[in-house]
Amino acid sequence: MNENKFNGMGKIYSKYRPSYPFDFIDYLFTDVGISQNSIIADIGSGTGILTGQLLERGSKVYGVEPNADMRVIAETNLKDLPRFTSVNGCAENTTIDDNSVDYITVAQAFHWFDRERFKKECQRILKPEGKVILVWNVRDNKNELVMENYKVNRKYCPSFNGFSDGMYGKNNEDDFSDFFNGKYETKVFLNNLIFDMDGFIGRNLSSSYALKSNDAQYDNYVNELKKVYEKYSSNGQLIMPNLTCSYIGNV
Repeated sequence: MNENKFNGMGKIYSKYRPSYPFDFIDYLFTDVGISQNSIIADIGSGTGILTGQLLERGSKVYGVEPNADMRVIAETNLKDLPRFTSVNGCAENTTIDDNSVDYITVAQAFHWFDRERFKKECQRILKPEGKVILVWNVRDNKNELVMENYKVNRKYCPSFNGFSDGMYGKNNEDDFSDFFNGKYETKVFLNNLIFDMDGFIGRNLSSSYALKSNDAQYDNYVNELKKVYEKYSSNGQLIMPNLTCSYIGNV
């Protein structure tokens, strides 16, 4: 995992990245089996978005994050939740004890990991029958608004490979089958996002590929994002079609 991709982006990430729908969290605590007694390692936990939602349900959660900027934001945001433990570690070396966690969650991060090394680390720290939960918030790539947003990022951002770093190019059903040894459950939840202009611009700027304020094309990039917002917004709001996709199984 390249922990430097989000250097200096903790505040903007925390402010503008979306959380996960209540239906998804309910699913984890009903169908999947997470409870208040569960011990969870949230790996690549960033600023603690999913971490906080799990803590609010009463579980004990280790937030494992290698990027210091992101980790400090999480520690600040979650300081009043006593069952939170911040861990300076990465997907391939969490530093968590052997056979000590019931569940591993990974939100918006699996595509950054060395999968073979991460799988071995999961096998090391999970208790017998423990499960791994992979989840992404993803845009509806067939939607006209999403396609225009894609084109702006493609035009201005040299490292843009697609939303979620081209997740659908990097991960396919064979990848998930290999990781989960051929058996896993997929669930998709509606999670449309509502933005004002500041939120829409901020969501784009919170991505690892986004231009920074000192880049030569930054102003042009932001102005084109504003044009997309103005075209598709109504009464000061833009609705971004978004899905939450999860993949759950044993490793």
